Amino acid sequence: MARKAAIIGGGVIGGGWAARFLLNGWSVSVFDPDPEAERKIGEVLANARAALPALSDVPMPAEGKLSFAGSITEAVEGAEYIQESVSERLELKHRVFAQIQQASHGVPIGSSTSGFKPSELQENAADPSVIFVAHPFNPVYLLPLAEVVPSAKSDAKVIENAKEILREIGMFPLHVRKEIDAHIADRFLEAVWREALWLVKDGIATTEEIDEAIRMGFGLRWGQMGLFETYRIAGGEAGMKHFLAQFGPCLSWPWTKLMDVPEFNDELVDLIAGQSDAQSGKYSIRELERIRDQNLIGFMRALKERNWGAGKVLLEHDARRRAAFHDEVAAVSDAPLVVANMQVLPGWIDYNGHMTEAKYLHAATETSDAFLRLIGAGMDYVAGGHSYYTAETHIMHLGEAKLGDRLTGSFQVLSMDEKRLHAMIRVQRGDTVVATLEQMFLHVDMKAGKACPAAPEVLEKLRPIAKAHEALPRPEAAGRFVGQRK
Repeated sequence: MARKAAIIGGGVIGGGWAARFLLNGWSVSVFDPDPEAERKIGEVLANARAALPALSDVPMPAEGKLSFAGSITEAVEGAEYIQESVSERLELKHRVFAQIQQASHGVPIGSSTSGFKPSELQENAADPSVIFVAHPFNPVYLLPLAEVVPSAKSDAKVIENAKEILREIGMFPLHVRKEIDAHIADRFLEAVWREALWLVKDGIATTEEIDEAIRMGFGLRWGQMGLFETYRIAGGEAGMKHFLAQFGPCLSWPWTKLMDVPEFNDELVDLIAGQSDAQSGKYSIRELERIRDQNLIGFMRALKERNWGAGKVLLEHDARRRAAFHDEVAAVSDAPLVVANMQVLPGWIDYNGHMTEAKYLHAATETSDAFLRLIGAGMDYVAGGHSYYTAETHIMHLGEAKLGDRLTGSFQVLSMDEKRLHAMIRVQRGDTVVATLEQMFLHVDMKAGKACPAAPEVLEKLRPIAKAHEALPRPEAAGRFVGQRK
């Protein structure tokens, strides 16, 4: 049975939380008195379905069930995690927490608040120990950061449990060691926002020019390296000390107006709004969201390829799900071993809308890598200087795989000895085989650059599988030459 999360407040942030949990296999119950809540969350969820799976190299779990509750009590019943995302009014949040805790006991209650401290949220609560800040960033279903802020009254075990739940849905819980108004990230954003208002008001830059300065320059640097590490590099070989020696005196120069806020009047509002309309008014909000999502996917996948920043979180999340699937695979079976689950992603298809030939090879690699991990010849083994190299591959394309299709990869051992492994890999959509790949692997001493016997512990795991597979019918495709008639 799917685990359940309750989302109280179904606006942009609440809808993002709902999508994040749902697409990671949780059932979600939402309470929001807005009669348009179901439509709004449906639209956010549609965007999330198109975006979040593109970040993963492991198929998403079966989507959880979404329901809309008629009351807070109904929403939180049976929930393992509760996220409050109502308007930023402290008295409203207090009323919501009181209603939640009439029906729920000991369950973590995270608040999406961007400004209130947890001690303020906990005032007069029946059980303050389970209430804390879990402040995300929009879009919640894509960006991994959640600022987790406890207070002195928080239960440490509840906080650790909540952080683990956030990791399980692919987020990065940043534990804020000391509560402060607006936490960490929004304090930076507020400082930049105030300076931007002055630049517009004084006629120095338009809204578009300010955005260009961020997205064409330091925004990309911050996105993958943050503030201090960026400045450390700016110091050259001498590092941070040299940077501080060079630029530290600038702190006393009148470069910014951070302590001087412009009057927030109708004139300033009209100026900002008018320039923003000129900059972005040709796009609807949903179009801007989709453009944003696709840009973030490209950026974060690039980071993922480098195991850096937000990409490192994605890799770790994939590894968790891959390990969970790996644990379900039986090591010895008299049937081909289904060792890989895959999904056809946007980057896997060609101009015809079908999976490309290169991705059939990728599917075979995912399958063979999973099998090698199963017999103890994974990356730790490779790090020791030995590996199975693919010496030959024969692909037969038997069907079409299209965007979104869920595929499995099975591995059948045809023969083996100490140095060689002959296998048939089947890539299937349900019961339909879309491709077979016959492969010959050679076990190699990587330093010597030549074939050698596999390690005894690897052969010990491989031989029983090969023995079990001897009873299987030999695939008709095995040993075929290219163009051979059926």
